[in-house]
Amino acid sequence: MLVWAVIDCLSTDEYLVRNLPKVAWVFIILLFSPIGWIAWFVAGRPQQPARAGAGAQWRPGSGFPEDQRPVARRDLAPDDDPAFLRELAKNRRADEEMFSKWEADLRRREEELRKRDDGKA
Repeated sequence: MLVWAVIDCLSTDEYLVRNLPKVAWVFIILLFSPIGWIAWFVAGRPQQPARAGAGAQWRPGSGFPEDQRPVARRDLAPDDDPAFLRELAKNRRADEEMFSKWEADLRRREEELRKRDDGKA
């Protein structure tokens, strides 16, 4: 029991240990046997959470299968979300308009350069 208590104490997270710091519990278990390990199991070991029904904390591997999960709405992938697709189409139209303006500006500047070069030659 002494070995089991020491291993249990050392493997318990510091914030879960009750009443004393973890190091103090290790010394008590080792120095005051068998009272030390009995005290650990009674007063120092973390209390096990009560098994509750629907309000219990969720743990991996328990609960609903994925297709029966009780959620308000399922998250959609971006390519399935109509709002995202509308926004994407709007952004694409805006990009095409901007690109058209740039092309027109480039053509205008090239034309100005040609006229200036033709006038000098």
